[in-house]
Amino acid sequence: MKRLTIPAAGLDAPSVILGMMRIANMSDAEIRALVRTARDSGIDYVDHADIYGRRLHECEERFAAAMQLGSAEREAFTIQTKVGIADGYYDSSYEHIVHQVNGSLRALRTDVIDVLLLHRPDALVEPEEVARAVSDLVSAGKVRHVGVSNHRAGQIELLQAALDQQIAINQVQLSIVHSPIITQGMAANMVGLDQAVVRDGGGLLDYCRINNIAIQAWSPFQGDHSVSLFDRSRYRELNEMMDGLADKYAVDPAAIATAWIARHPAAMQTIVGTTRPERLRAAAAGADLQLSRPEWYGLLQAAGWSIP
Repeated sequence: MKRLTIPAAGLDAPSVILGMMRIANMSDAEIRALVRTARDSGIDYVDHADIYGRRLHECEERFAAAMQLGSAEREAFTIQTKVGIADGYYDSSYEHIVHQVNGSLRALRTDVIDVLLLHRPDALVEPEEVARAVSDLVSAGKVRHVGVSNHRAGQIELLQAALDQQIAINQVQLSIVHSPIITQGMAANMVGLDQAVVRDGGGLLDYCRINNIAIQAWSPFQGDHSVSLFDRSRYRELNEMMDGLADKYAVDPAAIATAWIARHPAAMQTIVGTTRPERLRAAAAGADLQLSRPEWYGLLQAAGWSIP
């Protein structure tokens, strides 16, 4: 498994992360088998959120109950979780952040969260409250590193101006099909081309690269309107090209979708949220592929993007 460094955190991390959003209905044995497959594939980084499951902290609890990590085993994992989504609204207040982090610590049966992300931008955010919560949690040894999810460049900058800790990560939706953070930059100043329309406040990817903020890609196998990019009726040309590359590299087409993200020089991580070990193994294999430039751009074109 290709590994990379999250610069602002100094973390050594795998190119692929195991997403834990869908494990609530799995048995302990099934969770252990999934995590074992991840470890065998070189994945030692797991992504949680307090809202994953049918109730608060359920997936965090299921992971901890199944794994029952001892101190040495716990330190072999990077555990990431997210807070900030409440029941019908967003909440980045001091009280909510601290309360939810304490709940996550109990659910995960750990003393420290390696990486804490703010799940969504809160329109009522008070950066100083976020800063106070993060400072108290870091000082208490409950959180090691901080980041955000689904944030624009300006929103990150607003938070960073108040924080003493460096924002290390921004987790965003990204796949070959859902890739405006990449493709809008290729179409800059192209009048009449929808791809040129700025949808993230402008220059999010460049901003993150300049400021050493690692990008984590969620829903890497999803296209438009929650349609799988492996849906041949919707993405026929893309699937034909992925099939051809899969044959060339002797991998599953899922590996090609992962390889496309891993090829980007921003050294992005791909979050794979499958509950099927064989699917995880297939997708993880893509992290070690090096697509050529023509292959990488060809996949973009096959997905319907323009190369102006």
